Amino acid sequence: MSGESTGLLAGKVAIVTGSARNIGRATAERLAGDGAAVVINGARDQAAAEEVAGGIEAGGGRAIAHVADITDPDAVQGLVDAAVAAFGGVDILVCNASIRGQKPFLEMTYEEWRGVIDVTLDGAFHTAQACVPHMIERGWGRVVTLGGISWHVGTSNRVHNLVSKSGLTGFTRGLAVELGQHNITVNSVSPGFIDTVRPGSAGVRPPLKIHPPVDRMGAVDEIASMVRYLCLPEAAYVTGQIMHVNGGMFLGG
Repeated sequence: MSGESTGLLAGKVAIVTGSARNIGRATAERLAGDGAAVVINGARDQAAAEEVAGGIEAGGGRAIAHVADITDPDAVQGLVDAAVAAFGGVDILVCNASIRGQKPFLEMTYEEWRGVIDVTLDGAFHTAQACVPHMIERGWGRVVTLGGISWHVGTSNRVHNLVSKSGLTGFTRGLAVELGQHNITVNSVSPGFIDTVRPGSAGVRPPLKIHPPVDRMGAVDEIASMVRYLCLPEAAYVTGQIMHVNGGMFLGG
């Protein structure tokens, strides 16, 4: 791995869940560009995670790939242990991993309900519980969760997504209150319709059903930029907030 880095996040160590592609990948690359050492995490695709880590290293950054199912607390502990072994600790956690579900409520099985909620909520619980002690020890920390527009505006056939993402808001604000005394901020970024690659979609996306004032899909880099800001030292007085990045689709608080 490369030597000491420079940048606004030099010396910091970040774990980004679900960072083998899309928003997670863009976020990991942005944090690495600011000097953070980054752990690239995916649930199964080791090759994809290694590709992202390799690209960061080739660009002069520091990164490792570690596959772990974040619904499994033992696997999460292994993820955090790998970060500590490689880079000495953990300063930043980005809870990005999630599963998209699309099913009418009355047709939804309990397994489908739990599958979405387990990754989004239980995954955030396990990773934060494993990472926060290291942040407290180091006297500094950033936790950023990835919410979504759906639960703010209401979306049919996605009640499990709405429940899981709305739950992240309570999780985020609760941790912000508990952890502020330790110089740890906790915030959430709520993306709108983002141009991402979805498995099995063959690159074809349905047209927008709702047109925001900024009438286009967002880019993954636009979400990553907001996450990056919340991780910077200058964002130390921002905590417990939901940062909407959705082209004005939702204008509430």
